Amino acid sequence: MTSKIYLKKKRGIFFFITGFSGSGKSSIAKRIKKDIQNNYGPTVLLHGDEIRRLFNLKGYSSPDRKKIAMQYSKLCKKITDNEINVILATVSLYNSVRKWNKTNIVNYIEIYIKSDLSKIVKQKKKYFYRKKTKNVVGLTIKPELPKKPNIILKNDFKKSIDILSNLLIKKIRNNYVKNDKI
Repeated sequence: MTSKIYLKKKRGIFFFITGFSGSGKSSIAKRIKKDIQNNYGPTVLLHGDEIRRLFNLKGYSSPDRKKIAMQYSKLCKKITDNEINVILATVSLYNSVRKWNKTNIVNYIEIYIKSDLSKIVKQKKKYFYRKKTKNVVGLTIKPELPKKPNIILKNDFKKSIDILSNLLIKKIRNNYVKNDKI
């Protein structure tokens, strides 16, 4: 059982939700937003693909993906430094990005949605799994899976997204609290 982690006041919380494309990150992130906002304050929900479109970020090679993932993290740091929580749903499976987050973001919670890539591909949840595409993390780009995330949520596609989201909220509530003394 994980011991409670006390979060610093005067900073937002960065909920970094990572995993393979098609693992359920975005669906879970959408469902937990209201609860996070009710319990931890103002919250922004961001999705990697939406940020790409917003800033017209191109490039899907491993170096491009790593660079873009760092940009996401720096944006989220700026937002959390202004006392706004961020829920980011992103593939961003790079050790260097997660290390930077742990070092530079005060209230950082790393959530790994663990899924079997072969099941995701078989279900053909994403267009790039239906045809041969270059630069797909897990297929043509080797992922750097989290070694010690704060929370691991296993999605074997047997439970509904609502059940998984409720499970995640319970894990967050049981292990992370605001520290009113700071």
